[in-house]
Amino acid sequence: MPKAGIHPDYHTIKVQMTDGTVFETRSTWGKEGDTMALDIDPKSHPAWTGGAAKLQDGGRVAKFNKRFGGLGGLTK
Repeated sequence: MPKAGIHPDYHTIKVQMTDGTVFETRSTWGKEGDTMALDIDPKSHPAWTGGAAKLQDGGRVAKFNKRFGGLGGLTK
């Protein structure tokens, strides 16, 4: 016999995408009728849009060379 009262409430919520579109889904997040506003979603994240992610200035090697490049003994 299943135990009563141990499962979370599964209810309908609204999800607002970064472009303002809204859809309904069922979730255990929030309360019935709440709206979850997303900061990142497939419409805006570079992993899905194919855009370039913000990269470090030259990466770790460039940062190292900038910091220690003046030392003569470290280069060939």
